[in-house]
Amino acid sequence: MNEQWADVCNIDLIPEDAPHAVAIDGREIAVYRVDGEVYATDNVCTHGEARLCDGYLEGHEIECPLHQGRFDVRTGRATCAPLTADIRIYPARLEGDRVLVRLAAAS
Repeated sequence: MNEQWADVCNIDLIPEDAPHAVAIDGREIAVYRVDGEVYATDNVCTHGEARLCDGYLEGHEIECPLHQGRFDVRTGRATCAPLTADIRIYPARLEGDRVLVRLAAAS
């Protein structure tokens, strides 16, 4: 497993109520800040080609802007219709005020 962590942004770029898109090695990742923790997922919905960074974050759920399906940003689990496939999540952590993401998929 690759243990390489990518420094993606300052925590101040991620509001508590909205995702932020970053690019890592040609992949677009959505990063989230909820209750002082950081999370990272693929940025494209598994149901349609919508970007999750354009969606609505409520608690630990990101709502797709296209068809209103939701994912839990902690687990990647699809939590309601029309979603049938989970989204890939990535390990994320804070080091000081920097957000680090590891591309080796957690799920």
